[in-house]
Amino acid sequence: MEQDTTLRYRIKLGFEEIKFPPFEDILVIGKKSPQGKIGMSKLFDILVPNEFATIEVEDPNIEAVYINRNILKKIEAEKVIEILKDKVFPYISPSEILRVEFKLKIDYEIIDLEI
Repeated sequence: MEQDTTLRYRIKLGFEEIKFPPFEDILVIGKKSPQGKIGMSKLFDILVPNEFATIEVEDPNIEAVYINRNILKKIEAEKVIEILKDKVFPYISPSEILRVEFKLKIDYEIIDLEI
């Protein structure tokens, strides 16, 4: 009985458009990530100068956070970092770079006008 020696490939293919930088809101850099804060800062200076603010944080796993300046026009950096410390930082390892979606919506309940 002969064995089938035909070589077969199975390929799963997918693709999607990316934008530079490949995130819009916030990027969290782990202390031991391969790119690090200096590398990411150089990348931002080339691709999107003055669009992101670099925030250094005191955390055993996190080196820095990059926040889109449009977010910082609406909410203070300290408040954003406070939210990230509570909701995101516990889930990142030192070697990771984490993209954070941070959609901010401002609502007013009542605006009284005197005419």
